[in-house]
Amino acid sequence: MSPMTIALANVLYEKRNGIAYVTLNRPKVLNALDATTWADLRCAFEDAKADSSVRGVILTGAGDKAFVAGADISELARVDAYEAEEFSRFGHEVLNLIENLGKPVIAAINGFALGGGCETAMACTIRIAAEHAKFGQPEVKLGLLPGGGGTQRLPRLVGKGRALQLILTGETISAQEAYRIGLVNEVVPAANLIARAEAVLKQIAANAPIAVKYSLDAANKGLNTSQSEGLALEASYFGICASTEDKREGTTAFLEKRAPEFQGR
Repeated sequence: MSPMTIALANVLYEKRNGIAYVTLNRPKVLNALDATTWADLRCAFEDAKADSSVRGVILTGAGDKAFVAGADISELARVDAYEAEEFSRFGHEVLNLIENLGKPVIAAINGFALGGGCETAMACTIRIAAEHAKFGQPEVKLGLLPGGGGTQRLPRLVGKGRALQLILTGETISAQEAYRIGLVNEVVPAANLIARAEAVLKQIAANAPIAVKYSLDAANKGLNTSQSEGLALEASYFGICASTEDKREGTTAFLEKRAPEFQGR
């Protein structure tokens, strides 16, 4: 795939070697999320979803201080109840798109991931943090609660008790503590962050695309239903994957002791 860039106001969007790079680009305000940035994010991820040559996405922030420091407080200070609910719902739509992209999205967390930033990271498939990254949901300090999915995704990731401690105290935690409680998958030196994200996506891209897509979907949907319904979904997807050319290629390659060549069919 040839390198390609799409012009957006607050997001850098580039595609090369099967990876889409989405970079929040408002370093002067620590990549804070305003309405324009949310719209840019949706545009970038809709393109990544539709482009069959994109096998995975890396989401990060410009500069070395922040992934996303949170919502744009100057914008938030002016909204009324109706606007705030609409703002929250729009954020949910964008993060649901990221979570259910059908392709792996790695959050390469290169600094502050607070409020909406932590929520954006949690919508990603895998979170890899630089050693200096910081995490938190400080909304209660502003008279609000997390409005970008924090009250729902955080308990599912780290458990109810730890999630409520973070949400109710509004405290900021280190990358090491985020790793200890299961909020992030790995902590790496900042200089290695993008390379490590690329390496994980390369590992995933070596596998059958349809199997990857259904694995993601089964885990996401299964978490939001009962285990028995989740198992029924898994069996159904297992059947679908068994009918693909990729399954025939994968099993044949294994028996012939060679590397498979998956076509995504």
